[in-house]
Amino acid sequence: MRWPAEWEPHEAVWIGFPGDPAEWPVELEAAQQEVAAFANTVSDHGAGEQVLLVCRSQADASVARVLVESSVDVIVHAFGDIWLRDTGPIVTVSENELVANLFQFNGWGNKFNMLGDQDIGLRLSQQRDLQTQLHDWVLEGGAIEGDGSDWLLTTEQCVLNDNRNKVMDKVQFEQALNAAFGCSKFCWLGKGLVNDHTDGHVDNLARFVTAETIAIPISDQADDPNGEIFEDAVSHAEQVGLKVVRLPSVGKYLLDAQIAPASYMNFYIGNGVVVVPQYEASNDSIALEKFRKIFPDRKVVGLPSKALLRGGGSFHCISQHIPAIWPA
Repeated sequence: MRWPAEWEPHEAVWIGFPGDPAEWPVELEAAQQEVAAFANTVSDHGAGEQVLLVCRSQADASVARVLVESSVDVIVHAFGDIWLRDTGPIVTVSENELVANLFQFNGWGNKFNMLGDQDIGLRLSQQRDLQTQLHDWVLEGGAIEGDGSDWLLTTEQCVLNDNRNKVMDKVQFEQALNAAFGCSKFCWLGKGLVNDHTDGHVDNLARFVTAETIAIPISDQADDPNGEIFEDAVSHAEQVGLKVVRLPSVGKYLLDAQIAPASYMNFYIGNGVVVVPQYEASNDSIALEKFRKIFPDRKVVGLPSKALLRGGGSFHCISQHIPAIWPA
């Protein structure tokens, strides 16, 4: 069993499309436009990557089809919210066959239990005739990162949280993660970003960018609420032998007078493009230049993500890719 790195070739990607006014009471149309722009950008630079825009209803699909290009496939599956990184299947490769790993989902620690989120992963897998592997423990895709070889990156705040799996300790988790993903080396970071309602998903804090190399933000503002969290993550990574590159932090970012978990780390690596969230923040353009140096073989595109942030995430959170069975 192997979990290919995100920069390895993709067969396709699922992207969640917002549509529920109850979940998006503010800026729903803006969020829809941001997601459509993301889907169009991945499709434009697809290099063989099929874009599957997942809508919760036919009415939402009608809205989506107006906003996206014809190359984007709009499909309908009932779900609660758009964060398919967490509710969708995590696809691995075993003996040249794709395997959709389906974990238990409890609404991010029973905070947001919504109809359809518990089985959307199974329905998406079945539509593509993927072999499925059921796991009887809770895990969200945004809680883990892999480099395509032996390493898996996560945070203790989320994965070891009692609101997920009370009966499993760190050793048991490592055994379960090894069985699911074929990873034998683990880097446990501490906490995730302040006010991240996922209890500290790693994909908002630190991401693999090459084998054994992770990107972690660095603060350039004294009032950055995540400054100490970033440095603690660097310490943990270096202690286990991983290389660390530093990218800009968004800094202190407020929505409705509350600190929001805005992060450039919620980028998406497609076959031909890297899409980086932009917040009209002072480090937006600096972040893009840093990403262009890290991914010189791909087009780096910055897209607005302010409306999506109101829901708690960005482009990585709303997408779940399907690896291609090609040479890495």
